[in-house]
Amino acid sequence: MKAAQNRPLLPAILLGLTLWAVLLPVAAEGKKLNVVTSTTDMAALTQEVGGDKVNVESIAKGYQDPHFVEAKPSFLLKLRQADLLISVGLQLEIGWLPPLITQCGNPKIQVGAPGYLDASQFAEILEIPTGTVTRAMGDVHPLGNPHYWLDPDNGRRIARGISEKLGEMDPGDSGYFQQQFQDFDKRLTAAEQKWDQEMQPYHGRKVVTYHRSFPNFAKHFNLDVIGYVEPRPGIPPTPSHTLELIQLMKRENCKVVLVEPYFDLKTPQSIGQATGAQVIVYLPSVGGEKQVTNYFQLFDYDIALLIKAFNATK
Repeated sequence: MKAAQNRPLLPAILLGLTLWAVLLPVAAEGKKLNVVTSTTDMAALTQEVGGDKVNVESIAKGYQDPHFVEAKPSFLLKLRQADLLISVGLQLEIGWLPPLITQCGNPKIQVGAPGYLDASQFAEILEIPTGTVTRAMGDVHPLGNPHYWLDPDNGRRIARGISEKLGEMDPGDSGYFQQQFQDFDKRLTAAEQKWDQEMQPYHGRKVVTYHRSFPNFAKHFNLDVIGYVEPRPGIPPTPSHTLELIQLMKRENCKVVLVEPYFDLKTPQSIGQATGAQVIVYLPSVGGEKQVTNYFQLFDYDIALLIKAFNATK
């Protein structure tokens, strides 16, 4: 008789267990920090140290010029829901990010608020101008070159800084974020040893880049950037500058021209034809190609491209 009386409880218990199983992941997801980054590189590093405790979304795409991103209304919604905004800083995003921050209506991520993080504070910054910066110099960044993530040592510094920031925002998971960073650091150290070994035979090799987005990479891997397709940062190439660059490359026996994916290849290809140089489209950011989805793959991709070009122009 008692068994018969207990039977109606079984469906209720099963229903309760089912609801618990369904709602538990939702509750867990609700604890995640919503992080918006200005670029895919900051997103990739955040994902490394944030793991499954964060939702990360980048505003700019990896194939876009991060200096010039069209501000869309959908970006405002992303920022409105963000717990943390991570920018590259050094005025890289000055043309599009500040208005989005102001207009999104989220007090947590305003500049100076706890939910705003400028990642440049953690990195070694190169090419900091010492004199007066004027518009005649082109789009020179007065605080230094903002393409600092292309040095794996800076990647480590940024990841550590982001890990500590996430721990401040979610103290209960601070140990998790520290462990995530330690795991990333270990994997990056092993990858660095591999990359350094691969690039060692090419130390001192001369290259030309379209834009000044390569100094940190060049310094880390001991390459020599002798010139730029742009006469000044952000200024399109002119016939006179192109001719001077061709003459320089011939004198210096420079056989590689690196072009970011968002620039026209017409002038670089004409330079390559005149000098016998290899013109390669390298990736300054994660996501520049579909298969490059994380920070490690970015260096794997670019180093493979460089080695192939150097070997083809011995």
